[in-house]
Amino acid sequence: MQFSFIDYIVFVGYLLGIIVLGLWVSRDKKGHQKDSKDYFLASKSLPWWAIGTSLIAANISAEQFIGMSGSGFAVGLAIASYEWMAAITLIIVGKFFLPVFIEKQLYTIPEFIEQRFSTNLKTILAVFWIGLFIFVNLTSVLFLGGKAIDTILGNGDGSMIIYAILGLSFIAVAYSLYGGLSAVAWTDVVQVALLIIGGLITSVFALNYVTPDGGVLNGLSHVFNTAGEKFHMILKRDNPEYFNLPGVAVLIGGMWVANLYYWGFNQYIIQRTFAAKSLKEAQRGIAFAAFLKILIPLIVVIPGIVVFVLYSQPEGTTVMNGIREAFSNGSGGINYDKAYPWLIRVFVPTGLKGLVLAALTAAIVSSLASMLNSTSTIFTMDIYKPYINKEASEKSLVRVGRITAFFALVIAVIMAPVMGNIPQMFQYIQEYTGLVSPGILAVFLMGLFWKKATNKAAIVGVLSSIVIALLLKSQAVDLPWMDQMLYTMLISMVIIAGVSITTSEQVDDPKGIELTSGLFKTGHVFNISAYAILIILSVLYAVFW
Repeated sequence: MQFSFIDYIVFVGYLLGIIVLGLWVSRDKKGHQKDSKDYFLASKSLPWWAIGTSLIAANISAEQFIGMSGSGFAVGLAIASYEWMAAITLIIVGKFFLPVFIEKQLYTIPEFIEQRFSTNLKTILAVFWIGLFIFVNLTSVLFLGGKAIDTILGNGDGSMIIYAILGLSFIAVAYSLYGGLSAVAWTDVVQVALLIIGGLITSVFALNYVTPDGGVLNGLSHVFNTAGEKFHMILKRDNPEYFNLPGVAVLIGGMWVANLYYWGFNQYIIQRTFAAKSLKEAQRGIAFAAFLKILIPLIVVIPGIVVFVLYSQPEGTTVMNGIREAFSNGSGGINYDKAYPWLIRVFVPTGLKGLVLAALTAAIVSSLASMLNSTSTIFTMDIYKPYINKEASEKSLVRVGRITAFFALVIAVIMAPVMGNIPQMFQYIQEYTGLVSPGILAVFLMGLFWKKATNKAAIVGVLSSIVIALLLKSQAVDLPWMDQMLYTMLISMVIIAGVSITTSEQVDDPKGIELTSGLFKTGHVFNISAYAILIILSVLYAVFW
């Protein structure tokens, strides 16, 4: 099914609508010129529902729609652990991390490092995060987004990728560059609604067409009966994907490292909680996002499993001529990441195809806008202001933020095509981010919860963690990369503790954080939400173990 005139009208209507909305909500109020608090923290005015949706919009992007659906094809439901474990992680972040961050009135995560340890360590991590956002996050989202649009609108031969990348960049920059976090957060409310609706439409049509008899429930039953091995959350050691998702270690091991680092200390995620009206609003927003995370596998993983069934062609499956050729990567392997855009192209009917593409674009653009805003926030507040222009006016800070976001995007656009044809982009991103995240997480955890941790120990710990990670990644050590992350973090924490004890003459570090029981007290809404999420996840893991 090709794109019709109606589809183009729907798609272009979305593009214009989201740009206009972003510019309108972030306009300068009469007599008030936008300052750094407005631009980087949305004037600290976000309610819980805007925070929750914005967290999901920043998180759900091409990595999930394209990469996670591809992993659903290759691995199955087990890849949903990233989403379901994230729901628990969000509750932990809301309960134990946010109270400290909000109390310290942070703009950026590196700013916490400066308050707890030193300016030098803050600068090291600020430079690292800027590089990570530009060369890994922005480039991968742009490439996967371009690849998806090339598959849906083009012939899937890569001829449209660069034009799609440029188009996505223009949409993101059209409103986020001017409006800052206000434009990003308020448009995210619309974007999340659209991506959930569009995702559900794709899942419904895919399940409806997977058997000749049709019917969503019939399709779901057929997929479950013919691909039962794809519905196990805990993989056995003989599973070829075990090294990506190592069994029970997913629940008690390295997955915690990936999730705590991402949801607790990733600037472009946590920044919207810094913009909350209050701590209570931030925590409610976190809980709302946790509920939404439980739904995500339904719209990104299930479609990938449907494609696996169509590709495998077990008895009773709709015959799809040319499907093997469609997923060939040209060297005898399978291009898993084409699963989601292929479903849209083949099954979603005229009139809805434009809406679904708009939903996919919404997911990509919202993440791009979030990453650009956070990159500019870190550079402006942690590098430009303290090192380049200490007396910078509020107007100058906003201007530098916009310029930084623009150049970050230009670099990412140039680098995106270099990403090439990686089989499972989602797993690739997780694995290579995992080289540095364990050491950074170790520094944060020790800094938050152990008053004896010193600046010298933190620097030694974070630098040694990279060496440890590379050693554990060597072929001589036959460990799943997720286990490598856990061991790297634990060893880094031991190093930080050892250096702190042996080099400091003081009982506690002068910058140690005084934690009181009252600091972690949470409201009834948050508490009830946390219990509900734990019960739902316990049932899901029990059913799909």
